[in-house]
Amino acid sequence: MKLRTLLLGAAAATALAPVSALAERGSDGQLNIIYWQAPSTLNPFLSGGTKEVESASMIIEPLVRFDSEGNMVPWLAAEIPTLENGGVAEDLKSITWTLKEGVLWSDGTPLTAADAVFTWEYCTHPEGGCAQSSYFDGVSSVEAVDDLTIKVSFTEAKPFPYTAFVGSESPIIQAAQFADCLGAKAPECTEANFNPIGTGPFMVTEFKPNDVITLEMNPNFREADKPAFSTVVFKGGGDAAAAARSVMETGEYDYAWNLQLDPMLLDEMQSKGLGTVVSAFATSVERIHVNQTNPDPSLGEGRATLENPHPFLTDPAIGKAMSMAIDRELLVEIGYGAGGQPTCNVLPAPAVYASTANDDCLVQDIEGAKAVLEEAGWTDTDGDGIRDKDGIKLSVLYQTSTNAVRQDTQALVKQWWEEIGIETELRNIDASVFFGGDPGSPDTFQKFFADIEMYTNNFAGVDPEAYMANWRCSEIPSPATQWQGSNMQRFCSEEYDALVDQLSQTAGIEARAEIVKQMNDMLMQSYTIIPLIWRGNPSAHANTLGGVMMNDWDSEIWNIKDWHRIDG
Repeated sequence: MKLRTLLLGAAAATALAPVSALAERGSDGQLNIIYWQAPSTLNPFLSGGTKEVESASMIIEPLVRFDSEGNMVPWLAAEIPTLENGGVAEDLKSITWTLKEGVLWSDGTPLTAADAVFTWEYCTHPEGGCAQSSYFDGVSSVEAVDDLTIKVSFTEAKPFPYTAFVGSESPIIQAAQFADCLGAKAPECTEANFNPIGTGPFMVTEFKPNDVITLEMNPNFREADKPAFSTVVFKGGGDAAAAARSVMETGEYDYAWNLQLDPMLLDEMQSKGLGTVVSAFATSVERIHVNQTNPDPSLGEGRATLENPHPFLTDPAIGKAMSMAIDRELLVEIGYGAGGQPTCNVLPAPAVYASTANDDCLVQDIEGAKAVLEEAGWTDTDGDGIRDKDGIKLSVLYQTSTNAVRQDTQALVKQWWEEIGIETELRNIDASVFFGGDPGSPDTFQKFFADIEMYTNNFAGVDPEAYMANWRCSEIPSPATQWQGSNMQRFCSEEYDALVDQLSQTAGIEARAEIVKQMNDMLMQSYTIIPLIWRGNPSAHANTLGGVMMNDWDSEIWNIKDWHRIDG
């Protein structure tokens, strides 16, 4: 039985080579990390931004993480439940987890199954928005069987049950701390959101939103000789180039994240001998989202919501022409080098899930793009170089975060789009604001108050079920969800939603892969997402920093408990 093989194999995939104790707890002093996109909260349930998820991963933890090869590793859980060990029910409608014994929160109180129950209630509360709600899709209940036993039940058979509380985007929060933060009150709990009590190797001493986090080692961490570092300074802000220089040229920082820079510049910096560039490919895709709703500010509360469709971008011919006009190979050459590959899919990996049905996009076709627009009735009736139809001109506002590579990409895409008759205005927004998730800001990627926006996203782990569920109709951000949600372009299809449900009930890797390919192809052929680059995730660490295991399947700093100082 293929499903049984898959679930039994999960146990064999959990082995992780032990890291020997290289130092006593706290003996290596201060660790300096720079994420040039500064975190705005330490509650990943209130922001889908990578910077929030990863910074929080030093503090709050899931039952299971994914290692640098995409294997599941028990973290707060004692082991991975499978059919063989009885942790996964024969009918596939429940999974039972056992917590490791003796795990304490940083305040000295015990972690219990009740904290997991509360976390589920927190993220699925009907009056609140949760950025990670797709991890709980299909969950009917979470029960504390006893203090160390958590039973997660599903409404239907769940062939891949490793979603809730698995990976850095679905950690467990402390029930006692967040008890008064349910539903609409969640964003108001500033103290809890900025200073979460955790089970991880570090705890917050001070958090300055969009600036810096200072942390110290958790004296109650379950591994007696870890972490090696006594304190961490997690700095945000600046840009990718300055972050790279701070590790590889000045030595001011030990680790710099997301160095989306000219590959030649990174090589030059690395030649100084202070730091090393590391990268990993997983599922990160730089993509363009084509807004299916109208961002006109005159619409008030109805702005960028489904009740007001976009005046022209709902025509898939426009998105198709936009995609055809792009030279992805050139974008890789100027911005990514060996750290990027052209892609026509929003889901490029693992390989079993990668579709080949959309590969035409790999070759730029300006003339073909023009023909697509002509056939759809978009012509230049007044000779101003901008196509129009029924009095509507093809004029778009194209936004992204402030980043040198992204601005270079914007400039080239603008040139190509204007060549096919689409007027393009460019806008860039500070990354801390763009990815911040502040429901009061008009400039977040969730609100999408523009026609086009561009950024990178990925998913934790190796099974794409939760990720592909991001494009359910119910995942569309809106005022009703406090602008939380993952369906940024406002794609909505009953057929797609049905495939989400079908995937959640399908066993066997091959059968699941066929459904996932259908979902990917439906999204791609709607032209509401235009994938550009399959990104390797480049970062850099000081040559004096040991223990780094670059990971694009989970938090990049997933094993920070094992980092230590070595001789340079």
